[in-house]
Amino acid sequence: MRDREEDVGIPESARLDDRVLATLQGLSGRIAFSGLRRALHAHPESLSRTLRRLEREGLVERVDGAYRSLVPAPSLGGAAEHGVRTVARVELPPGLLPSAVFARLTGRWFGSLRWLGIIDRSGERWLAWGRRDGNGVVLLSLRRGALRVCLPENIAAGDPTEDEDAAYELLYHAVEALRSPAGLGADAGPGARAFAADLLVGLREN
Repeated sequence: MRDREEDVGIPESARLDDRVLATLQGLSGRIAFSGLRRALHAHPESLSRTLRRLEREGLVERVDGAYRSLVPAPSLGGAAEHGVRTVARVELPPGLLPSAVFARLTGRWFGSLRWLGIIDRSGERWLAWGRRDGNGVVLLSLRRGALRVCLPENIAAGDPTEDEDAAYELLYHAVEALRSPAGLGADAGPGARAFAADLLVGLREN
């Protein structure tokens, strides 16, 4: 009997095997079982059987408790960096601690976004959220002093405007975490907190 769980923008009629592969390819990294289950709305037993089957067929591997696809994703023709499209990029002032920001955001659900997990992509750590309607994934990274909110290019999603709205919703909540002294870390001064507060006001106005 065919699995009927909804997923992240992959046709409902597709077999769970195909949906798992498409999702892992689109994320282009490793994700834990719990995050994959939430992304696909899949029954745990069905997903476990599918992952074991894909492992036996050499299509998926499990490393340190997380899964990744061994099948290359479709070529993007250089259209996006590592298969993601950056929606927003914010330069952070000195004193903001990436580890503290990640700690504040990891595992939290924000409005229409539900936590999926941590994804390792090419040695870089990303935080991933899925839209509640199952039609998209939003990624966040901290790299070279900047916070980036991105959309995976290899996951078929819903309306592009709604995808970008979800990305800006995540940015808003991330900036709220930066505004909090606990989120900034002990070394962040009042200038860093003022920066975060001003940026949050700008997001509210937009």
